[in-house]
Amino acid sequence: MKPTNLPLDGLKALSDETGIFQHAKFSTIDFKEGYTTDDNARALIAALRHHRVYKNQSALSLANTYLAFLLYMQREDGRFHNFLGFDRRFKDEVGTEDCMGHALWSCGYTLSFDAPKQMKAVAKEIFDRGLPHSHSFTSPRAKAFTILGLHHYHETFPDDQNALKSIKRFSRSLVDQYRDESDDDWRWFESGITYANSRLPQGLFAAYESTKEPSYLQVALSSLDFLIEVQMVDDIFVPVGSKGWYLKNGEKALFDQQPIEASCMVDAATKAFNITGDEKYRKIAKLVFEWYHGRNIKGVDIYNEETNTCFDGITSEGLNRNQGGESTISYYLAYLILKEKNLS
Repeated sequence: MKPTNLPLDGLKALSDETGIFQHAKFSTIDFKEGYTTDDNARALIAALRHHRVYKNQSALSLANTYLAFLLYMQREDGRFHNFLGFDRRFKDEVGTEDCMGHALWSCGYTLSFDAPKQMKAVAKEIFDRGLPHSHSFTSPRAKAFTILGLHHYHETFPDDQNALKSIKRFSRSLVDQYRDESDDDWRWFESGITYANSRLPQGLFAAYESTKEPSYLQVALSSLDFLIEVQMVDDIFVPVGSKGWYLKNGEKALFDQQPIEASCMVDAATKAFNITGDEKYRKIAKLVFEWYHGRNIKGVDIYNEETNTCFDGITSEGLNRNQGGESTISYYLAYLILKEKNLS
């Protein structure tokens, strides 16, 4: 059952004074798996969205914990570690481009939010130290995450022309990738559809809002519409499965279906509706969100109403009953954007 209001219990249950944990065995935290920058960056956005909707101070407290995690994970050179053990020791030398993109997005989001000045000051310091490394990104998702962060940064500092130049640089790169890879039957940026797919058009929607460049909007709409064609079957969201993905000229994998895909699609479709006013995107956002509440090919509830956490998705056998950080954060992000935009 879809909750009327969404308490912080799910995020709190998976978090401690360090940050949000990566994995859980059923609903019990798996301490040995530790924490990631990816998850804590997304959790920062979720906590700030929660505060925007419900105006509760405990959400800001959680957000500050996740921001402090990012500060700890940033290296002296401005890049980020991604994996941290329960003993607070780094488990890698440097994180992926996507990890750094997530951190930049969340810090940019913090700057455009009504957070305390001290939080904004920390977020700006992290952002400014990390941004120079983004110029060498090759991952299209990392570019999209960074555009989202720059969009919020530009909202906060509209006179900063360097932010606008960076948005244009990354957006032109995504448009070029799309044009190189796409054809009449494959309107996508890569030769395969894998994970967090809708963040790519979402990044270009944000770029259009910042620049009003028509090509960004055109590619964003074309690629999002393609994802909708691929993943909506008789008004049921059927995301590309992680066991095989969907490669060009190949077969779409049905399993495992992950909560992050529904969350990303809800975000992107909501943004498309806000920009175009086209009712089909509002319908898509709401239909995709229902994937969490039984409107899926297995007819199972992905949201756990007892704990306000989210199961880790759908396998060929049915529900994956583990309830990790990424899945729960994904549900919060999707629920709260619909609530914030009065689409729920």
